[in-house]
Amino acid sequence: MFIVGMVCLCMAVLVGGSGIWTLTRPPAADVTGQVLRSVAPTQLAAAVMLMAGGSAALAAPAHTGLLVLIVCVVGAVGTVAAGSWQGARYAARREAQASCSTGSCAGCTLSCK
Repeated sequence: MFIVGMVCLCMAVLVGGSGIWTLTRPPAADVTGQVLRSVAPTQLAAAVMLMAGGSAALAAPAHTGLLVLIVCVVGAVGTVAAGSWQGARYAARREAQASCSTGSCAGCTLSCK
């Protein structure tokens, strides 16, 4: 259980560091940079969940630590997946709006406003 807890703590540091690094960079004008910046808070939330799971794996009894670790890892993966999904939806909306604003709606699948 010690090795699993340490791996979880290391992943928490990596994911949290990535989120902090993204947030400390200047805001980007392109859609990709904006999406990466919008996913950063979910990365920080996932890092907190992984930190809690790793700490529980190290400190709690084996059965309890394993259960908490599983719940925290599933929660962290689900949080990042939901944030990425929302970011992808935002990017798709922005690209659709950009293609509609060129003056021609021939290639646009959505109604132009």
